[in-house]
Amino acid sequence: MTVVVAVSDNRESRNAFIEAIAEARMLGTDLVAVNLGARGLSTEGVDVSGVEITVVEQVGANGKPKGDPAELVLDEIVKRNADRLVIGVKRRTPVGKVILGSVSQRLLLISPVPVLAVKLPEDEMQSTALSEMPGGIPRVTG
Repeated sequence: MTVVVAVSDNRESRNAFIEAIAEARMLGTDLVAVNLGARGLSTEGVDVSGVEITVVEQVGANGKPKGDPAELVLDEIVKRNADRLVIGVKRRTPVGKVILGSVSQRLLLISPVPVLAVKLPEDEMQSTALSEMPGGIPRVTG
């Protein structure tokens, strides 16, 4: 049994990494971190006790993933015969979900194993200009 986590250089990925460690610890298994970010994956300040972590670097010399990020993660799931995938997700508006695809969205839809999607806690989310407007913007539905 193996847990795979997709990580990059953002807060959502860091949060997913921390949750993936907890998931691997709970399941009594190892963790494979597929690093899609330009920086190396650091475990500084993270309790990794009791979990064997393997980091798979998927970033080329140009600082970009060596291929399609979703495919790199899916390939690692198959290669490691993983039982679970952990990903960090961003909160997006319904319009944002339609217009912009994402690696996380693709992994949720096509992963051959169960996916644990981890969101940032509300208090860590960045506010937007729309959320700071007095009275907000009313939701309009057809």
